[in-house]
Amino acid sequence: MRKKHVPMRTCVGCRTSAPKRDLIRIVRSPEGEVTLDLKGKSPGRGVYIHPQDSCLEKALKGRQIQRALEVTIPEEILADLKRVLHEQENE
Repeated sequence: MRKKHVPMRTCVGCRTSAPKRDLIRIVRSPEGEVTLDLKGKSPGRGVYIHPQDSCLEKALKGRQIQRALEVTIPEEILADLKRVLHEQENE
């Protein structure tokens, strides 16, 4: 029997590869709007991050998310991301 292909993505915080389903996607739409993409299907440029505070802190400290998306991240998106990370950690 064949093994099913598992797409791998790199976390912008810790720079390690993980299955796409284990990461949260932050996407910049073609219009330039930055949102969280929990389903992983929205069109636009995206970056992936582990649902852990340590990865978020590393990514924010190094401005990795802003650099990858080529846009500044609004504070409300960062607040949403922190809230989602805390919900994911508690599951």
